[in-house]
Amino acid sequence: MEKTLNTYEIEDEYYASFANKTTLSIEKGEGVYATDEDGKKYLDLTAGWGVTSIGHANPVITEAICQQSKKIIQNPNSGATYSPARSKLLLLMQEILPENLTRIFFSNSGAEANDAAIKLARKVTGKLNIISTEKSFHGRTVSTVSATGQNSHRDRFNPLIPHHIFVPYNDIPAVEEVIGNDVAAVIVEPIQGEGGVNVPDPDYLSQLSVLCTENNVLLIVDEIQTGFCRTGPMFMSQDVKIDILTMAKGIAGGFPFGAFAFTEEIHSKLEKGDHGGTYCGNPLGCAVSYAVIKYMLDNKIWENVEDVGNYAIQELNNLKSEFPNIIKDVRGKGLLIAVEVAGDKVAAFINSNCLTKGLILNVTQGNVVRMFPALNISLTQMEEGVSIFKKVLNEYNEQ
Repeated sequence: MEKTLNTYEIEDEYYASFANKTTLSIEKGEGVYATDEDGKKYLDLTAGWGVTSIGHANPVITEAICQQSKKIIQNPNSGATYSPARSKLLLLMQEILPENLTRIFFSNSGAEANDAAIKLARKVTGKLNIISTEKSFHGRTVSTVSATGQNSHRDRFNPLIPHHIFVPYNDIPAVEEVIGNDVAAVIVEPIQGEGGVNVPDPDYLSQLSVLCTENNVLLIVDEIQTGFCRTGPMFMSQDVKIDILTMAKGIAGGFPFGAFAFTEEIHSKLEKGDHGGTYCGNPLGCAVSYAVIKYMLDNKIWENVEDVGNYAIQELNNLKSEFPNIIKDVRGKGLLIAVEVAGDKVAAFINSNCLTKGLILNVTQGNVVRMFPALNISLTQMEEGVSIFKKVLNEYNEQ
């Protein structure tokens, strides 16, 4: 089919070039597959960076968009008016959130949710410092960049927001040393995603919770990447006492949406005007999020995440044994998986050659190949991905 425009030329000329882009123009998708403008089909193990949680163009999402858009997309006076779509989602959220997190506010993104959580933590505690962890990632606003424990994200921007303290991840004694320094909150990911899929000790969150409670410090858990069954359970922090939970990515299956939930005690210390947003909790976003979460619950999506995730991690560990010169580590939980390889050039080779064979992967931290597909990926589809991955490992050895 003759093209009426050159996508690559137009984007290269007019779109802000903040990313190192792959020469790949995706026109459509279905489930875990995406198709480029030339009709080539790819198995997508990135899910739009963990966003298309129930697959590309899932009918429950397109139907929700269609039905709600026929009613109303944005309320008059925005969040200052009530919304049946918002109320419906709020009730569903109460079914899945930890019991003590009774108040919810919807945002447009994870960065906005984290930004608000940090801002409001300082407001309600009257304290300034925020403890974050090295290799963390919490967003790209100036506030969330300031809370991100990666120099590659922080050093290029000045001035950053002050009063951030960084400690090693999965290190409780390091937190104990600084938590008395006028600390308002600790912000932490249950598994560090962008930092390389770093998995802490099983009791890390619970120990942090106790430590925060003892020191009258709020615990903010950033589940933007791990939430909504990405690792199996709806939230990794669901059995831990926390104060603020931030969410996005998988919450609406690809529609830009986020949220943060917090306790009644925090809510009682806030005032009208402390936070807001034009599109926050708009009816269209709420309708899509409701459809996605309902799909997850109705289909017990966590069971598939556990089954397929266990298979993938086992097979990748087998490849680690078979290719010890290439694969240094396999780690993750559920369908948030990392394969750490022997250097940036190795990762680039794997990424490029997998793409040629129709497999889309993601590389973070230079040498960490990340796999986080749609949560409803089948075992057969994951087998397809692992098979392509193995072929490329063989090709690397044959160079």
